[in-house]
Amino acid sequence: MTAPFNYNNTLNQADPALWGMIEHEVVRQHEHIELIASENYTSPAVMQAQGSQLTNKYA
Repeated sequence: MTAPFNYNNTLNQADPALWGMIEHEVVRQHEHIELIASENYTSPAVMQAQGSQLTNKYA
């Protein structure tokens, strides 16, 4: 049985497995150079904007 949805949960609280995968990818990108031309590094400002309330308006 899953816990009821809580709007105030962080991703780590809502889905620890997904949070762990994201953290693993952050470390991987920080510690290794990527030589695949199709992969880009997004700036912290862009990632912050993508995770903002503005994404609620995308339809």
